[in-house]
Amino acid sequence: MSTKLTYKPDYDNCLVNLSNSILKKFGAQTTANTLTLADEYLNGEYKNVVLLVLDAMGTSIIEKHLEKDSFFRSHFAGSFDSVYPPTTVAATTSILSGEYPDEHGWLGWDMFFPQLGKNVTVFNNNEQLSEKEGAVPTGEYPDGRNKWLEDSIKEPVLAAEENVAFKYIPYKNIIDKINDAGGKAYAAMPFLPPFPKKFEEILKQVSTLCNEDGKKFIYSYWNEPDGTMHRTGTNSPETHSMICSLEKMVEETVNGLSDTLFLITADHGHMDSINHCILDYPEILNCLVRKPSIEPRTLNFFVKDEYKESFPGIIRKYFNDKFLFLTREEVISENLFGKGNIREGLEEMIGDYVALSVSDVSLFNTHIEAQEMPGGHAGLTSAEVTIPLIVINR
Repeated sequence: MSTKLTYKPDYDNCLVNLSNSILKKFGAQTTANTLTLADEYLNGEYKNVVLLVLDAMGTSIIEKHLEKDSFFRSHFAGSFDSVYPPTTVAATTSILSGEYPDEHGWLGWDMFFPQLGKNVTVFNNNEQLSEKEGAVPTGEYPDGRNKWLEDSIKEPVLAAEENVAFKYIPYKNIIDKINDAGGKAYAAMPFLPPFPKKFEEILKQVSTLCNEDGKKFIYSYWNEPDGTMHRTGTNSPETHSMICSLEKMVEETVNGLSDTLFLITADHGHMDSINHCILDYPEILNCLVRKPSIEPRTLNFFVKDEYKESFPGIIRKYFNDKFLFLTREEVISENLFGKGNIREGLEEMIGDYVALSVSDVSLFNTHIEAQEMPGGHAGLTSAEVTIPLIVINR
């Protein structure tokens, strides 16, 4: 049905390999090859090894906003790849598990869980965001254009009392793997105690841990510049200010450390998107059993039996070459989601077809999301896949 993939992440030179380099460094069992680029630094002896993940700060982003002699770029060791989809759910889970997306199963922001028969937003455990039937834009921009407001969205609904993703696609994180192997490992991120709400608090937590006795690994994560780029795009003054601010705070923190290897990377990159809403394409919706899930730049489609053969032609009528379309079988045979052993049950979650954006076009399930997110990721472009490894040796 489709042309074979000509481009995808290098699964021997990606985030999974970086995690396995760290696992190997601390004597824990590895599940994939290590990252050669990181190994040359990790071979040294340090009291502390810190990995800081700055969400969406891909190689193209730092090249766009920072001078060559800036702190980050002057410590640039090289580029490597995210995973597919290059998005926070799939990529951070690959970092934290040391596994490929086809192994851990966390593919994107929304996923279909056959056990519940519904799409679930995995990070907040709600049912997938949806628009009220018959909703219309009730706001207005200063220039008179219609504006979609929050009143167009249905109230959030908890998907289940238990955390759906951790129940049906659990994984063991590298923090626990290192600790179980007799090492010391810690995490500093907004989702774990003491639940830091500011980047400064995360960096302070990292510094405190570095000053404690003993050799250790520290994983840290912050959700910028991703949040700013989603709202304002990759070229905005707000994005530039955010990246410069992050760089300055990291430099100040690192300069106060000793006997520390400080690694900085991103979970994925970011791009500027032209957004559409699937609700504006009733012919496509009519073919579907349920709304698509995963991400607006990587969508899975569960298609009614009577449209299985005609569906690719129907969606191409509207989006032509903007998306690459693969069948479920092609997704698996092409190792799109990694080179591990595919997780039991994942095939049923993938859908009949998967659409991969190979352009600047994204397809959202609601109008307000399409309106409010000029920046995006999770598609099959180098801007989204290619990420930096920044190395500071103190």
